[in-house]
Amino acid sequence: MESRCGARPGHALRLALGMVAALFVADLPGIAHGQGYPSRSVRVVVAFSAGGTTDILARSISQQLTERLKQPFVIDNRPGGGGNIGTEIVVRSAPDGYTLIVNSVGPIAVNPTLYKGLTYNPLTDLVPIVQFADVPNVLVVATSLGVRNFEELIAYAKANPGKLNYGSTGIGTSSHLSGYMFCQRAGIAATHIPYKGAEALNDLLAGRVQFMFATIPSVIQHIQAGKLVPVAVSSLKRSRSLPDVPSISERGVADFDTGSWFGLFAPKGTPEAVITQLNNTVNEILAMPAIERQMVREGADPAGGTSGAFREFVQREYEKWKLIVRESGATAE
Repeated sequence: MESRCGARPGHALRLALGMVAALFVADLPGIAHGQGYPSRSVRVVVAFSAGGTTDILARSISQQLTERLKQPFVIDNRPGGGGNIGTEIVVRSAPDGYTLIVNSVGPIAVNPTLYKGLTYNPLTDLVPIVQFADVPNVLVVATSLGVRNFEELIAYAKANPGKLNYGSTGIGTSSHLSGYMFCQRAGIAATHIPYKGAEALNDLLAGRVQFMFATIPSVIQHIQAGKLVPVAVSSLKRSRSLPDVPSISERGVADFDTGSWFGLFAPKGTPEAVITQLNNTVNEILAMPAIERQMVREGADPAGGTSGAFREFVQREYEKWKLIVRESGATAE
């Protein structure tokens, strides 16, 4: 016997249960996105201009994610505000796994102290997924200065107090704060000249500033071409990319550790299944011998690890850089 509307009672019941089930699944983002993710293209925001270290690493990893997960991972450069503009875009994005950001020490660990008016907290509003790489800053000297190593730079600076200028990529950047710490702990006097981005490197190459802390990928070609002299790296241990260059700690400035790092983040609330899948996939990518060789060749030491370990690392970095920013007196431009 059929119902008055022409449908069999069993069919109507199945239809109703199906609708309830659909609504239930829609309310479980972890289930919905953990199965079949990604089902469409993923936007990967880079909070800096194309061609920089963050952008280079982001494009390399995104290409591999595209190949492995069979959906496009598309880079979206959103520079400005010391990385704050692109970071906030991701913080305000839907936590569905389809907007991610490759970010670095500045926007995550330095800017919360450097910028007083941030309307978000990257430590709580973003989920660390996986660290890509450690990228030490390298202390490079203009060839025109005539020094060949760390000891000669210190000797020159002490014999010529106040005559040296050091460049940076901007006030409050890792480049600036590394230079500030170096002068303080090595007991030398030098004038800080802040620039915007690559302009600092151009003036260093021209000899208008005498030294600078720069990420290894941004200067390794100039080092190999003999246009800049690398005298030390800012990490506690030597970089695999420049194994013959000592660390500053090796040269007697104890516990000097101001390297850069880069990793993948998602908006708070992104399903745990998506975080796990991305973490596992990136770790597989970093374990590929070809990728490892490429990163080391370009100046980055591959990292990897769990999302939990990355979260703890980010918190330690924030605490470290908070003290450095306050000691330096740096404020956002």
